[in-house]
Amino acid sequence: MERRPRGLVARASLAAGLFALAVVPGWTLGDLAEHATGWPVLDWLVTCGWCGLAVAGYAPGTSYRARDGLAGAVPLYGWYLAGVLSWRLALLPYRDWEPRRDELWRARWLTGDLVGHWRIEQVTSARPLAASRRTR
Repeated sequence: MERRPRGLVARASLAAGLFALAVVPGWTLGDLAEHATGWPVLDWLVTCGWCGLAVAGYAPGTSYRARDGLAGAVPLYGWYLAGVLSWRLALLPYRDWEPRRDELWRARWLTGDLVGHWRIEQVTSARPLAASRRTR
């Protein structure tokens, strides 16, 4: 029997916590760096760098690539990406977004009570991912 996806309140609460984890430590470390050096630019660099690391960490489970962490380091856009990825992470293991093309080979569209959701199956074979892919 499969579990039900999180409700709206639980998902929003978890997403808010994940977003805070992605943004607030960067702000804190950036403020500390600025106070220690007197360079306001260092505050932005540390803040954006932390957000980029958070986006790179959140990306693989949310149909983004880890290299999107570079986009997460862009001021303001990184906070937007952190918000989107936090929202997606809060629903896992179910997904309400369509998987990327390179994820479709292990994705499953759910039916019944879970219609509208996807589930990505974990590869459990000892073979590498490239060798275990299905061909079309």
